[in-house]
Amino acid sequence: MPSLPTRPVIDRPAYRSVDPATGRVVAEYPTATEAGVQEALAGADTAFRAWRAVPIQERAAVAARVGALFTERAPDLAAIITQEMGKPAAEAREEVEFCAEIFAYFADHGPGLAADQPITASAGGRAVIQKRPIGVLLGIMPWNFPYYQVARFAAPNLVLGNTIVLKHAESCPRAALALEQLMAEAGAPAGAYTNLFASHPQIAEIIADPRVQGVSLTGSERAGAKVAEIAGRNLKKVVLELGGSDPYVVLDTDDDVAASARAAFATRMANTGQACNSNKRMIVSADIYDEFVAELTRQAEALTPGDPAAETDGTFAPLSSRAAAEELAAQIQDAVEAGATLHAGGRLLEGPGAYLEPAVLTGITPDMAAHHQELFGPVAVVYRVADDAEALAVANDTPYGLGGAVFSTDSERARKLAEALEAGMAAVNAAEAEGAEMPFGGVKRSGYGRELGPLGMDEFVNKRLLYIND
Repeated sequence: MPSLPTRPVIDRPAYRSVDPATGRVVAEYPTATEAGVQEALAGADTAFRAWRAVPIQERAAVAARVGALFTERAPDLAAIITQEMGKPAAEAREEVEFCAEIFAYFADHGPGLAADQPITASAGGRAVIQKRPIGVLLGIMPWNFPYYQVARFAAPNLVLGNTIVLKHAESCPRAALALEQLMAEAGAPAGAYTNLFASHPQIAEIIADPRVQGVSLTGSERAGAKVAEIAGRNLKKVVLELGGSDPYVVLDTDDDVAASARAAFATRMANTGQACNSNKRMIVSADIYDEFVAELTRQAEALTPGDPAAETDGTFAPLSSRAAAEELAAQIQDAVEAGATLHAGGRLLEGPGAYLEPAVLTGITPDMAAHHQELFGPVAVVYRVADDAEALAVANDTPYGLGGAVFSTDSERARKLAEALEAGMAAVNAAEAEGAEMPFGGVKRSGYGRELGPLGMDEFVNKRLLYIND
């Protein structure tokens, strides 16, 4: 995920589209000039003055057209992110389709969610809570879901009447440009949505600018802490969706333990393991643990490296970059040197591509770094637990608190444990609750604030009281 320290000056464009399957540079773009930053901010601020005055139904109609264009352009949009960050082609299409659903949801439900809410005034008269836009927002987005992360931030805020300056990850500039073009073609007025290839120092300047009223970041803890610090000094609202190390608790299964393990492995391999709310820690009851680990190992060993655009069964895709693959390989090696058991994979393949063999790790203990870190890639970490109490203790023994899932043939047993998870999202007998209507966000070091669903309309909004003394 993107980080935010100031980087040294380099002799190449900071925004580079690199195919992680081959290491080939596809396109390069320079960072914005200072004049370009000021032009973007001025344009967004000017657009806000007009956009907020447009009836919300008309703003919703623009969002509906954005959703329709996602559907219409799905093959081309999907191909960009398959090449740009290695997302398997089928998953790339699914991401584009989900974006269409998100924009359609806020187009349909946004006006109602933003409607005035009358309240009883004890002193008489009339009182109403109004939801009004607040102004220009800065979005700082990551590379792992280049469209979806933007959609869940942009859709509700455009419907509300806010305007957006979008700083995307340096590794997916082509996706960023495609989004800006799509917004314009859907009818968003100039300045309502602006892509900006900003540098890290420029981000700090943008957050501090008085025209900017809020910041949404999806990224690393370090990036989130830095952005929150700058925003706090400047009294700006922030939404942070940071890392995660979600527990995936299997208390018991029916007779087919292998099927349960295969489902867990498939969940872990989605997006080649590069999802904040992936099931990074599998917590399995002792009586099924050995069979569960054995099946995970078989699944990992059966995969071979493949072209993410080819949609070939039995293959795994590259990580987003060679650097990301190297970092993950080092984390795995560190865990093994500390005493963990590597059952399969974990090897970084030679060559310019970003391929790392899917791994299965057990024996992680609280004194190991891997117990507290986020392993952002195709690594299944499995814990053995004796009972529900130990399962809960392991599940909550993490600095993160994004999501979690609990599985059992007794749904009430699973519900009780899920109720006690220290997380922003908990699911019972499902890997996650996914949908445009489902709020997304976490607690602890996973950040704060929510996106999607009804709560997605409530972050960057002036919940204004209007009182009329009749």
